[in-house]
Amino acid sequence: MSNLEAMSPDPSQTGDFASNSPAGRPVDPPPAPAAPEPAAIASGAAANDTIFGRILRGEIPCDAVYADDLCLAFRDVNPQAPVHLLVIPREALANLGDAGGQHRELLGHLLLVAAKVARQEGLEGWRTVINSGAEAGQTVFHLHVHVIGGRPLAWPPG
Repeated sequence: MSNLEAMSPDPSQTGDFASNSPAGRPVDPPPAPAAPEPAAIASGAAANDTIFGRILRGEIPCDAVYADDLCLAFRDVNPQAPVHLLVIPREALANLGDAGGQHRELLGHLLLVAAKVARQEGLEGWRTVINSGAEAGQTVFHLHVHVIGGRPLAWPPG
């Protein structure tokens, strides 16, 4: 279990998503997610019960660096490098294996946001990682993109 999964909300901060962006402007709290479409319910209903679902609902605070109507990006509470961000979709989707053709725009958007927040953090090079399934190391079953950088990264990663 990762530190992120074990994290419990501080009652004094519940729902507080305000965070200073690198530009010094606060990041607005994420809006309440829209009701998931039937395909999302069938493929990833459990994703909303994860810690990321709780973050999206404002039940647990995060150090947000970017938010829009499709996704939220925030700092990982257990960073593996000087910069370690997570980009998560607002739609409940357990992992990349559950994505279908209807998620084409969302998946592209997540990668574009990953590049945007990496540059926003001053990175010239970074690694993007999507673990899909427990065997691959996924510990939170809500699709997420890791953006890792700020130090030399070895290969292979595992």
